[in-house]
Amino acid sequence: MPTPLGESLFNVHSASIAELSSGLPLHNLHRASLDQTTQRTELAALNPKHTPTADDSARDDHRAKRIKSVSSVLATAKGAENEHLISSPIDSDSESDSSQMGRNSQSSNVPFQDQASSTGSGSQNGHANGNMNKNLEMRRKNAVLDSPTQAANLMSRESFSLDNEPPQTPIHTSDAGFFDLPLQDRRNFLLLVLLYFLQGIPMGLAGGSVPFLLKKNLSYGQIGVFSLASYPYSLKLLWSPIVDAVWSPKIGRRKSWILPIQFFSGFGMIYMGGRAAKMMLAAEAEDGSGVWTFTWWWFFLVFLCATQDIAVDGWALTLLSPPNLSYASTAQTVGLTAGQFLSYTVFLAFNSPDFANKWFRQTPKDVGVMTLGGYLTFWGWAYLIVTLGLAFLKREDKTKDRDGIMEVYKSMLGILKLRNIQTIIIIHLIAKIGFQANDAVTNLKLLDKGFSQEDLALTVLIDFPFEISLGYIAGRWSTAYPPIHVWCWGFIGRLIAAIVAQSTVMIFPKDGVSTWYLLTVIASHIFSTFTSTVMFVAISAFHARIADPVIGGTYMTLLATVSNLGGTFPRYFILKLVDAFSAATCTPPSPSIPEDKLKGPLITNSFSCVLETEKHRCTNGGGTCEMTRDGYYITNIVCVIIGVVTFWGFIRPAARRLQALPLRAWRLTEGNGR
Repeated sequence: MPTPLGESLFNVHSASIAELSSGLPLHNLHRASLDQTTQRTELAALNPKHTPTADDSARDDHRAKRIKSVSSVLATAKGAENEHLISSPIDSDSESDSSQMGRNSQSSNVPFQDQASSTGSGSQNGHANGNMNKNLEMRRKNAVLDSPTQAANLMSRESFSLDNEPPQTPIHTSDAGFFDLPLQDRRNFLLLVLLYFLQGIPMGLAGGSVPFLLKKNLSYGQIGVFSLASYPYSLKLLWSPIVDAVWSPKIGRRKSWILPIQFFSGFGMIYMGGRAAKMMLAAEAEDGSGVWTFTWWWFFLVFLCATQDIAVDGWALTLLSPPNLSYASTAQTVGLTAGQFLSYTVFLAFNSPDFANKWFRQTPKDVGVMTLGGYLTFWGWAYLIVTLGLAFLKREDKTKDRDGIMEVYKSMLGILKLRNIQTIIIIHLIAKIGFQANDAVTNLKLLDKGFSQEDLALTVLIDFPFEISLGYIAGRWSTAYPPIHVWCWGFIGRLIAAIVAQSTVMIFPKDGVSTWYLLTVIASHIFSTFTSTVMFVAISAFHARIADPVIGGTYMTLLATVSNLGGTFPRYFILKLVDAFSAATCTPPSPSIPEDKLKGPLITNSFSCVLETEKHRCTNGGGTCEMTRDGYYITNIVCVIIGVVTFWGFIRPAARRLQALPLRAWRLTEGNGR
């Protein structure tokens, strides 16, 4: 692209200025009174081969007269809405110079890679080329107008004027620390952290604690069935246009959804809290059929969280000032991580009978100090209280911009038609395959080996402060360095973490967990979660930079959805593969054990005990279930190999090409979808 992102030109075309064939942006018409010598000096700086002549002066004088004439017409336009055009200044009028146009034309033959890293060169699809690493382009709706009707509507506004200097477009993101942010940004950042934190509560249960509680009686394949409860986060794209288009002006565009969704979530958690114990027993039935009913209840709760996420993502684009938009991904990381930590680590620890008996009781019991039902009920009421506070204490900026539902769906379809979006969708769908087995199975495998729930909770507890602090550092990296570069670093580290995690499982001590092994698991866990956090923060920062604020909720949701889908859809199949690749045989007891000492029917014949129900039948009948081939190791190695091949063969080069594109290449125009 010929100019950096923040310097992209927002040309406004209308019938009243059709004779201005140079496409001069309206917001720069007032600059015609600038000293012509200064303008010619700037032009000479851009094009050293150009020598100012008398023809230049004549042309400048003629151009100024034409601009003055147009200004007198446009200044009389009246309208009802107060709104400023936001755009970047033009440092020269070289677009009207034939030699500059010639240079642009010649540079159109430069290869894509060279164009992306240069300035002053033409581009594909008529877009500018340039480095977008630390630049932002802010655009209002219809900032680029391609029809006389749109231009007429714009010029009819009361505040339309060519006399005042327009607001400058911020071209650099801020790398300031949190306490260097404006007070309003700090408050809004904390609000975003709170909203994302609430989302993390049920997500931490659905994606972390509940599968561990079910693992005692369910196989990996059945746990894979419960993983379907997380799918709404990967399907929210289907209803995100409705969230973006339907809202009440009295309540606010985002609060119209956040308030009722959080009320429904709160009441839903209270309802499930009163029935959690019975649901768990039904899910752990021997045939495993009850897991489907249990899964659908959690599917509904996650659906509500996913819908809230759509609204919060869109609100984040307007709550924070443009230079500090990268803090939106930091707020998401901190909030979600804290919520998931509470529902995963803290809940698992307090739900563990061993932990409770060791630290809180003198008389041992077979239950923890915190139950799933009690936890759900507590946070259900917390949801309701926070929602009431949000309703009365936080006012949302009013806006009259409203698109019909079909218009938003058309916009979404237009986004999907962009080749850049199609490329990033492919990247997201295959990027997480390489470490899917590590994410989905490693901790479950540790429990199988004999790692206690208490030790696992301690591991995540120690990991939490590292994850929060290192997540903040990752956010700073995504501001100081190109986010895609940071994402690639995290990708490589995450592949290494998958190998390290498998090695940690393989060296599990036969005589039980010792201090050195616990420290090894903790170190492996910290490394794995850190690389995962780096990838998440970096790609979220990239999404925030390229998303069009006009349809922010839909755009951000589309990008986040395909990213989540890449980590969700393989999980069910990965867990099924672990069972498929595993081989285990139940050996009858020798000599025979009296039936009165058995918990089930005596085992007299060998059979496969890969599934958890068969494993329990074997041990309850006095048999020994011996694993002859562990499918986890095979599945993890296959995943890592796929990750290495796809990263170096496609993901890395394609992602870097996307990094080099201008923001205009990610916007909808008449030519590419709108």
